Amino acid sequence: MSTAELHTLTGAYALHALPEDERREFERHLGDCEACTQEVRELSATAARLGLAVAETPPRELRERVLREITTVRQEAPSHGRPVRTGSGGRTGRWSAFALAACLAAAAALGGVAVWQNQEARDARQEANQAQRQNEQLAQVLSAPDAKTSSREWKSGARGTVVVSERENRAVLLASGLERPPSGKVYQLWFNDEGTMRSAGLMDPSASDDAVLLDGPVDRATGMGITVEPAGGSAQPTSSPVALMDFPTA
Repeated sequence: MSTAELHTLTGAYALHALPEDERREFERHLGDCEACTQEVRELSATAARLGLAVAETPPRELRERVLREITTVRQEAPSHGRPVRTGSGGRTGRWSAFALAACLAAAAALGGVAVWQNQEARDARQEANQAQRQNEQLAQVLSAPDAKTSSREWKSGARGTVVVSERENRAVLLASGLERPPSGKVYQLWFNDEGTMRSAGLMDPSASDDAVLLDGPVDRATGMGITVEPAGGSAQPTSSPVALMDFPTA
């Protein structure tokens, strides 16, 4: 096989589509051709990314249609300036970089929605893993041997119980009967650090009953409060507290 023909095999090699003898010959060529080595590296990376993105089984006729349409695409001359045989007596249907690009474009067109679905699935898994870690930490506080509790009924008729573990240096709020906050608002929790309020996270605005692991260590906090804040929370309280609780001391 001529060097000019070897230059056209980068796409087929990247897709593992070469016969064994041509694969060995092309790999020897890669040892002396930095341009082909770089092109194979880039095409392999592109194929791998698209392969990971496709979450749906493509139609069975896709491969046949792509291969059929490739035969109608004219082979581009190699950039090294040497002619490539394209007649009936030469090697036809080679997977040049242009042909590979056509295949990848077809795969991308079918997989565009799948890319979005795959990203959504990854986001959901991350959220699930985060929720699992929080639940495990919440359970550690509730089951801690030094856990202490304090309960109080609030003016709205809702009731709250706070559980504090000095060993875990964490606190959990168990709330029931909470009214939903106004539209565009959220309940925000605060540590009371001797009169200075420190954010301790947000509550689920759709839940009237909730078990919340306060965000951050207890440290020197002597109690906690709840305020109504804009969605996303605030750096400092912007409204009067709807509930205040002291942490248990003994």
